[in-house]
Amino acid sequence: MKRHLMSWGTGKAGLLPTPPADGTTATLVLERADHLTAAVASGLAGPESVVFVPTSADGGDGGVYTVGGPTVVHYEGSLSDAGGEFSVGSSFFLQSQTYGVSPYMSVVGPTLVRIADETDFQYYLEDADQAREAGVFSDFLTHPVIQLADVCALGSGPSADGPQWRLHIAASGTVSTSPHGRPLGTLGASPEQLQHAWTQLRTDPGEHGCPVCLGSVLDQPARADALAARPWLGRYLAALDSIRDLRARGLSEPRVSGFGARLLPELAELGLAADVPSAAAPLLLWTDQAAFVHTVDRSRTFQLDLALAPAVEALLGCGSTEDPERFADRGLLERARASLRAVGVELHRAESVGAGV
Repeated sequence: MKRHLMSWGTGKAGLLPTPPADGTTATLVLERADHLTAAVASGLAGPESVVFVPTSADGGDGGVYTVGGPTVVHYEGSLSDAGGEFSVGSSFFLQSQTYGVSPYMSVVGPTLVRIADETDFQYYLEDADQAREAGVFSDFLTHPVIQLADVCALGSGPSADGPQWRLHIAASGTVSTSPHGRPLGTLGASPEQLQHAWTQLRTDPGEHGCPVCLGSVLDQPARADALAARPWLGRYLAALDSIRDLRARGLSEPRVSGFGARLLPELAELGLAADVPSAAAPLLLWTDQAAFVHTVDRSRTFQLDLALAPAVEALLGCGSTEDPERFADRGLLERARASLRAVGVELHRAESVGAGV
């Protein structure tokens, strides 16, 4: 249930293995309980789907059950209202709040932070720019129980977005991929019709990232321009994930290579790894006591020998355009490669700058 909620809220890839093979939607959130029958009848929800349905006045106890088709999870509260709280029985709670108020709110449990208007989006960009230039990441964004919603529209790399992965059906019957999304149709539309509408919107010229899931609250040309001017936003979002991972282990907040800091200052002068748009490249992080590599594709963080960190930075930064031996001893580079291979990271010199794995 938590993986489905996270996939639905964020649009991140990797939280669910694959979308349903029968063309239905992996995760649906309904704002009205009486929409469930129509969602099943139209083919949106099938045996592999998880459907979150509000507890109705005459039934539903906040539990989980099947109806000869999808898994149905009764909930109370809201997943779309700013400042709302969502709960399943007494075992799970999830808060939703807007980006702009989040720095001033106490974190009391799992929280989904939403971009709800243009002001929120500007705050997001300002925080990203600050991290890029000065290495300072907003404290609330790196808290282990905070997740940023709809990252597929904010510069992330591979995503689990679109009608096959997630849908939101509003009380009015409007269907989109998220509560702030551009309408794809109304309840009763088939999966094929919704997929076609989503694909048409996705192919608008000049778009960067998903133009659908925040389409009702952001000006899409302005959003696309902002992302185009910051091709490193995927790296930024991956850095947030990696810092959350370390904070969840009780470790102090690390520095992130390419974000206001370098172990090898001469790499910064060349403008290498953090300047490339690839969101898939591994990240190097370090504290005074240890170094870590974060694999973006698997969203896992591994500890490395701190003495090898400069060599790892050279390998990740140089890609195919520079010789890492300009910046680190050959023996250290070989040890660094061996350490990376041990955690499943194989570097290929033939790939483009910073492409990584």
